[in-house]
Amino acid sequence: MHRWMFALFLAFPVPLAQAGPAGPDDIVATFSIVARDPATGALGCAVQSRYFAVGAVVPWGEADVGIVATQANVNVGYGAQAIELLRQGLSAEAVLEKIQAADSFPNKDGRQVAIIDSKGAVAVYTGPAANYWAGHKKGKNYSAQGNILTGPEVVDAMAATFEKTEGSLAERLVAALEAGQEAGGDSRGRQSAALLVVQKGAGRNTNNDVQTRLHVDDHKTPIKELRRLLNIQLAMEAMRTSREHMRESQTSEALEAAKRATELWPDSSDTHLNLGLIAYRAGDKDRALVAMRQAKEMNPLFEGQLKATISWTKSPPLDDAFMKKLFPESD
Repeated sequence: MHRWMFALFLAFPVPLAQAGPAGPDDIVATFSIVARDPATGALGCAVQSRYFAVGAVVPWGEADVGIVATQANVNVGYGAQAIELLRQGLSAEAVLEKIQAADSFPNKDGRQVAIIDSKGAVAVYTGPAANYWAGHKKGKNYSAQGNILTGPEVVDAMAATFEKTEGSLAERLVAALEAGQEAGGDSRGRQSAALLVVQKGAGRNTNNDVQTRLHVDDHKTPIKELRRLLNIQLAMEAMRTSREHMRESQTSEALEAAKRATELWPDSSDTHLNLGLIAYRAGDKDRALVAMRQAKEMNPLFEGQLKATISWTKSPPLDDAFMKKLFPESD
């Protein structure tokens, strides 16, 4: 949440009464997991639901502040309110008490909310009127929760998988969603999923703390699509890593990272072109030619892509003999 949005929220606070009765669209029945990575300080939330665009209402977070999932008979205002209170230094438990005490909207007893503060403290609530099956499971630095689920096996599977999975926080969160779905998931079916991970300075480009923000708003298999999108992001990170290794003359590490990118995003000309350029700089022109030919087959505008990529990555130009092999039709 950008600071100007919070400033607007504070200047024009959402009234805590004056709401009509909740309708079917207010019931964000879903399963989610919120977590903190103690090694990096990253905070994240992953969510899936039989609900359109669940990422627009459930996950809220700010780097070095906290992460929130607000769902069930959802009060979307919980998200912004909780983040602001966490920024003021309140603990997760104190924040939960305050936002619930201020909640005068209908169906309060049917809500579900989970909060993790920057220290990893967890506060979670499943209201007694939340639609069956509803519940949560807390662990160290995480909480898995859901409602209108097939049963408690969903949150149990999410918790167990999150605890045993290795990798980045984003990968562990999506693995937990996959396990929850495999265990039964939302008893009504599937529609949307989302992933939010925040970490100070870890976002793309300049001045960005959002490490990952992915939304699948309407899909037959939203978690599978979320995994595909995450793999694209991981591939982009692997390509960047490969170039960093190459600048440090770490050739084998650069090639391994570039190869990993093609495995994560196999149908992209970007990853195969990157592998080709890394292999070329490493002196393996045969491997470079194979990779670049694959990229060329994938992109009808490959020649322009090649020139632009060589320019912005500051790669050395390809020699004439190599170019003739890559573009024999130009002879």
